[in-house]
Amino acid sequence: MLFYPRGVFAGLIAISLLCPCTVYGWGERAHGVINRAAIDALPDDGPVYLKAQEALIARSATLPDTWRAESEAFSKMEEDPNHGWFREQFAFITTIPRSRIAFLLSLYREHERLARSDPGTAQRMNIRWTGTLPYAVLEGYGRLVADMRLIRALRLKGVDTTPFETDTAFLVAWMGHYIADGSQPLHVTVHHDGWVGPNPAHYTRDPAVHGRFETDYVNLIGLSESDIVPYLAPVAHQHSDVFTAVLAYLDRSHRDVETVYRLDRDGALHDAGNREARSLVYERCAAASAMLRDLVTRAWKESGLSPLPPTHPDDPDNPGYDPATGSAPAPLSRKLPEPVRHAVP
Repeated sequence: MLFYPRGVFAGLIAISLLCPCTVYGWGERAHGVINRAAIDALPDDGPVYLKAQEALIARSATLPDTWRAESEAFSKMEEDPNHGWFREQFAFITTIPRSRIAFLLSLYREHERLARSDPGTAQRMNIRWTGTLPYAVLEGYGRLVADMRLIRALRLKGVDTTPFETDTAFLVAWMGHYIADGSQPLHVTVHHDGWVGPNPAHYTRDPAVHGRFETDYVNLIGLSESDIVPYLAPVAHQHSDVFTAVLAYLDRSHRDVETVYRLDRDGALHDAGNREARSLVYERCAAASAMLRDLVTRAWKESGLSPLPPTHPDDPDNPGYDPATGSAPAPLSRKLPEPVRHAVP
């Protein structure tokens, strides 16, 4: 279990606010708005204790970006891929593996194949240039379920769970960062920092387009929580497979890649009054808030289920065991009980 005393949180937040670090992903304003709206929208059957941690969850929203500095080489190597999902790069994979390691090995095999015929393309056939964002979300989801399960157990024993509630607040902010990045169209495409390859629509190749959309324009319009609340979808994803839902969520974000480039080309990202540009920011940020709300709510419900019999994924006798990864792939998400529907008299 990951546990940070509240004093450590305060130090981390202070460092993140003072450090002159490069900002990646949605800027500080959008990440904070996304997290705050998600916590405010938690339903009554969710982990409502997190509402008391809302300020911490909002302030901690950009901490994963501070783990990507070149001065922290090991952290940067692990963290960089978690913020992107450049789907065109791995179109050869027809079914996305339910294992980060299996995904990495698929890329490496393709890298080896390309190295013999197309060394230039092979240079970017690796996780740094394909991304691992959905795995970061699902790994965070698993941590969250485990932490919430512990809170439930401690409450049954009459133990004060306040410190562990702070722990889960950090986990929510951590997972929420990747969810928010996944709603930004330029985080799910090879065109993340300027258009690459054939360019019949004359989109910019300027890498600064990324920041123009997610930070400069967001600040220009003064994005606030009240802007995105009307765009929040009803609670969903409570009974579907979480990995499948996250992949579909990223696919939806990809549909707006060219929208961002067209708006930039036409000057909309310099116009605070442009309705289409505003609506795109509102809708994308609301999609992230809704997904974060949904996964946090589902994690709480899943943490209350009775334990399943152990499956021993690392046992070679497990039918799904993959000797290349040393584990069976992750199973489908557990089924949550359907809500009881009372007949209307």
